[in-house]
Amino acid sequence: MGLGGNVWAQTSVEDAIDAASGHDVVIVGESHDNPAHHAVQAKFATALEPAALVFEMLLPEQGQQVMDLRAAGADAAAQAEALRWAESGWPDYPLYAQIMDAAGAVPVFGAQVPREAARGAFGDGAAAVFGEGAAEYGLTDALPATEQKLREEMQFAAHCEAMPLEMMGGMVEAQRLRDAALARAVLSALEAGRPVLVITGNGHADKGRGVPTVLARVAPDVSVYVFGQFESEPERSAAFDGWHITPAVEREDPCAAFRKS
Repeated sequence: MGLGGNVWAQTSVEDAIDAASGHDVVIVGESHDNPAHHAVQAKFATALEPAALVFEMLLPEQGQQVMDLRAAGADAAAQAEALRWAESGWPDYPLYAQIMDAAGAVPVFGAQVPREAARGAFGDGAAAVFGEGAAEYGLTDALPATEQKLREEMQFAAHCEAMPLEMMGGMVEAQRLRDAALARAVLSALEAGRPVLVITGNGHADKGRGVPTVLARVAPDVSVYVFGQFESEPERSAAFDGWHITPAVEREDPCAAFRKS
């Protein structure tokens, strides 16, 4: 068992796949630029044979675009070019294409929130941007004060403490919007069958405050298994059904630019 269970211990990928079998939704988190994490996600896709895939990294319209490209025989390079992936800000497209290859010809759903929508949530709140269904997805409810404070502190750290802490409430709203958008995409994907495999960052995968909490609200009968992937031991405030640690990748210090400014 992993976080959220009774034992604070890592879970092997094999045991996690066994535990995930039979669930309606399987969420596998990642550090976006770690190739080992994407290779594990491909293992889940091979073993579980999902009925559909949901990607945080694809816009909703890109899900259908990817399916059309793949059906036409376009390879990963051609797909990336058509999607203008180099401008997306996400890691190399083949890291995600391998997951689609492992799953086979199944529906692909994009759940990415456009930048302008995220900016709108920052200023006007997640509910205003999400629109119809905002109350159903919990976006009209204020978070408990302790949870709001914790999320703001997490966003403050994630942004290198370079922005005023008072601005982090807007960041939390943008994150809540992304969680709700992912959950909405999962519900659409479930219409294609089960299981649905969700590819997203560890923050959205967290059972305590991410997509699973939204799914528990809007679809309480849907069973969800969550596997987190980390480069060091995660905070004990996080919650996963299983998790493991992989070697870290070499990367530039993300906070270096803020220190220079």
